[in-house]
Amino acid sequence: MAFSPAIRSLTPGALSLCAGAEPSPGYRLRRVRGRGGFAEVWEAEAPSGPPVALKFMPSSNASTTARELRSLQSFLTFDHPHLVKTHAVWSVPGYIVINMELAEATLLDLMLVYHNELGQYIDPPLLCQYLWQIAEALDFLNSRKHYREGRKVGFQHGDVKPNNILLVGDVAKLTDYGLATPTHGPTTPCPRQGTREYAAPEVFQGYLSDTSDQFSLAVSYHVLRTGTFPFPPVSPQTNSKSTSRQLADLGLLTEAERAPLLRALSPVPQDRYPTCRDLVLDLLHAHNLKILPPSEQGGLWRVKRDRGGESSTVQTIRVEGAFPHKS
Repeated sequence: MAFSPAIRSLTPGALSLCAGAEPSPGYRLRRVRGRGGFAEVWEAEAPSGPPVALKFMPSSNASTTARELRSLQSFLTFDHPHLVKTHAVWSVPGYIVINMELAEATLLDLMLVYHNELGQYIDPPLLCQYLWQIAEALDFLNSRKHYREGRKVGFQHGDVKPNNILLVGDVAKLTDYGLATPTHGPTTPCPRQGTREYAAPEVFQGYLSDTSDQFSLAVSYHVLRTGTFPFPPVSPQTNSKSTSRQLADLGLLTEAERAPLLRALSPVPQDRYPTCRDLVLDLLHAHNLKILPPSEQGGLWRVKRDRGGESSTVQTIRVEGAFPHKS
């Protein structure tokens, strides 16, 4: 698996990230599991229990470190089956360290396995099952029921994309809360940040809406279904409030899929779905699929195929494991 270039702190005396290093007593780095534009993730032995993932974010000064730590600590108390559990956050010379549960792969990894080994993209029932789980996590985050500094807030994740959806067995979990922004109302000022290809148009205008994450989830669906983005690329040099996107080109999708995606990808935030669940529910219907409640499937959402008609039989989509094998 190819990785991006190593992410290293420029702080004098910064911890050396290498196999065998001990960033904290009882933790020993094993191997790199992933790299992004702003961080590096290592698999590590833990003082007790199974291995964990340690994410290292370069940190340049004490004030920045303190602010980042306060922000990340907001997520320590979150307990949701489709959010990657953050066990602890601390600092070492040159880095902020986030101790998280270890996953097997990302949804992007799964897409590449399907494409390279089977010459196809992820089966729609499996993809919809994973995105329903992530929709559950996003609606939990987005709802203004979380307390921060004595106020009820919601959180826009700010960087929803296949790289940030991890697979633990056949369960999808959202990760990477580094850009999560607390929201107090329908619009919230924010830096023009995140991954441009997935960002909602209002982010280029300098604010988040209640449906910015939904827009990014819809882009992710298109990428995972077709291997392409629904929009032409935005120039990296573009950082202006005048930036706008062209209308989505959904020609690679079925007609039934286009209507839900067009709504979720609307340039007007208020024209999108009220929740991410509503978006994925319509995508399920587009594939003649139903969602099976957790009470009927061991505590997890599962997908079923709807054969049409109330009296018809319903075929369970069995998921024995995420990664396919050639016969």
